[in-house]
Amino acid sequence: MSQLLYVAAVWLYLLLPSLRCDNLLCYYSPILEKEKEKRSTFQLIVTECPPDELCFKADGRYGNHSALSARGCMAERQCGQVHSLRLKGTVYTMSYACCDWPYCNSCPCVTAKPLPLILTLTLAVILGRL
Repeated sequence: MSQLLYVAAVWLYLLLPSLRCDNLLCYYSPILEKEKEKRSTFQLIVTECPPDELCFKADGRYGNHSALSARGCMAERQCGQVHSLRLKGTVYTMSYACCDWPYCNSCPCVTAKPLPLILTLTLAVILGRL
């Protein structure tokens, strides 16, 4: 019985943020140089996306070097785009990856949905305790 309560609590904890509001909650950070981002104490800011927008994580590359990053909200039709950005005299290639669940742009990769991982962990807890 305690395993079932544990599993229910985990599901409730993971689903509550998306049930509290209609709009998606994401992290925001302006375009930052990755070297400065690592050295600074910049904290990610939680933002609520307008309706019909998704979370994104941007990667700015200079040749083969990943040099810039940014996070925020953007319209779904703009997801996956790639464009050039001139910053301090250098031209970077910016690419954007979107995701559609709360806080999904917190980690470096935003391509995998957490549901399969949650299901796997839930099954492991249930089967491991039986």
